[in-house]
Amino acid sequence: MRRTKAVSALSLVAGASLLLSACSGSDSGSGSTDQNGSSVDVKAMAVGKAETGDTFKLADVKGWDGTVTVGIDDGYSGYNNITPDTNSSYNTYILTAVLEDAFVLDGNNKILLNKDILDSVDVTSKDPQVITYKIKPNVKWSDGAPFDCKDFYLSWLSQSGMAKGPDGKNPFDAASTTGYDKIKTATCKDNLTLQTDFSEPYLDYKGLFSGVQILPAHILEQKTGIADITKLAPTGDPAQLAKAGDFWTNKWKGFDKSIMPASGPYMIDSFDANQKAVTLVKNPQWGGGKGGPAKIVVRAMEDTKAMATALQNGEIDVAASTQPDATAANTMKGLAAQGVTYGSASQLTYEHLDLQFNRMFKDDALRKAFFEVVDRKAITDKLLKEVQADAAPLNSIVFFQGEEGYTDLYSSKAGLGAEAAAKTLTDAGWTKGADGIFAKGGQRASFKITHNQNARRSQTVEIIISQAKAAGIEVKDETDANFLKGGRVSTGDYDVALFGWSSPPFKSQSRSIYVCPNAGGDQNYQNLCDPKIDDAFKTAVGATDEQVKLQAYQAADKAIADKYATIPLFQTPSMWAFKGIDRVYMQSYNGVLWNAGEWEQKK
Repeated sequence: MRRTKAVSALSLVAGASLLLSACSGSDSGSGSTDQNGSSVDVKAMAVGKAETGDTFKLADVKGWDGTVTVGIDDGYSGYNNITPDTNSSYNTYILTAVLEDAFVLDGNNKILLNKDILDSVDVTSKDPQVITYKIKPNVKWSDGAPFDCKDFYLSWLSQSGMAKGPDGKNPFDAASTTGYDKIKTATCKDNLTLQTDFSEPYLDYKGLFSGVQILPAHILEQKTGIADITKLAPTGDPAQLAKAGDFWTNKWKGFDKSIMPASGPYMIDSFDANQKAVTLVKNPQWGGGKGGPAKIVVRAMEDTKAMATALQNGEIDVAASTQPDATAANTMKGLAAQGVTYGSASQLTYEHLDLQFNRMFKDDALRKAFFEVVDRKAITDKLLKEVQADAAPLNSIVFFQGEEGYTDLYSSKAGLGAEAAAKTLTDAGWTKGADGIFAKGGQRASFKITHNQNARRSQTVEIIISQAKAAGIEVKDETDANFLKGGRVSTGDYDVALFGWSSPPFKSQSRSIYVCPNAGGDQNYQNLCDPKIDDAFKTAVGATDEQVKLQAYQAADKAIADKYATIPLFQTPSMWAFKGIDRVYMQSYNGVLWNAGEWEQKK
């Protein structure tokens, strides 16, 4: 599922996802120097120490009785990270060490079977499609309860989109149902075997039961009085489904240690909301590798420059930012003499501007004119070049640069200049007023770009304000620190939203963002609706042939561009730096903690 990135998001996020093989190289990602001037191969750190073929498990290295402090851009908001108002990359960055997934992504975005919790995931039938999951015996939650089939079953039930409460509505408020909605039935054949029977083919099945989506069913049973969640079908007792949905949706927000156990190598020991800090300690029931520091403190540091300074001053040991900043990058690069290693790589994240169709941007000409005034090259040149020398505008929504299927769909639409934008408005009946701003039918071409508290985003809007003013369009900057996690973005409360989508490598997850809200667009917060987009995604997601799938995603990409709905700005590079640890790599979707359990102390 895609995450919003509060800097996003990953959103991000809020929640949808993509199919990508490797998008992790940038000019500075391949190497750095240490305090002795020796070359450090950062790119080699992208692979897990015990990674073999298509499987992953944490290497059993020597741990140490110490604390590592990690700085990230924004804070924790929920243990259940798959509801619209909690769905954030920053929860994922923490929970990736706490909640286990069926599949793991390494630093190269390679999809790996998680052998710490699963023996196998097999396609036991292709037509109809049946996937069978075999869970390892004796895997436990940190409270000692078995980690078993019922946890997988709850993940499907909550995200299937099929459950109905007494009012006829789905009581599980899932950020996305994509993929799960194609599972007709999920059956626990025994405590350690889940069989999923699909109503139609789904090639991206490895994206299911991944992305910190497997939550403790035994806790939900205890708190709701439901004896066995696996006996509760989506078509079952509406009152029981309402209880389960209410707990799943509402009770796993914030932090309550008593109902938030861990299945991974670390568990959340405490959360300081004032300091925006989460403390992780070792999970005593973890059966995998025992390495890593005894304690990890994850601090939210919204000012990337301050994060770099904190690393320089020894206040943190790892700086992990998804918000590229030239000054911060140069600070971190200059700390080699202090034993700091620096890395940067392209993320599975893109920064973009979403136009709200329920407000003034229902006007086709205004959308087109706004596209024409936004000079994306000026934005990338000013804000990204020091972090990634080859940074350039992104010209697709569905594909990243370098991927098969990537086509430039936006250079002919965006950044054409003030004169082109003014002509577009004039031809559509807009007239320029005495104040120099176009208007039509009593509506001025004046609107806000809303974003979370982020210096680079403020600079982005500052550039756009100047570009738009020259065309007779008034743009205002609205900063809301809680924009991405306070419900505003997920309820469409904006004119233009500036944030990022963060995606695992499964393109089917883009569907929930761009199809009509009443046709499965769970994350379509901008209220975009076009049958061409819906039909293309339907073909792509249900395809059994890779070439048919590729062409359908290209058709969806073009239909989104032709609607002038979203302006892609750039694929966002991450930057991170660390000291006192042998190797740290910032995974483009899950952050730096994806393999924290195999970090070793560097003397």
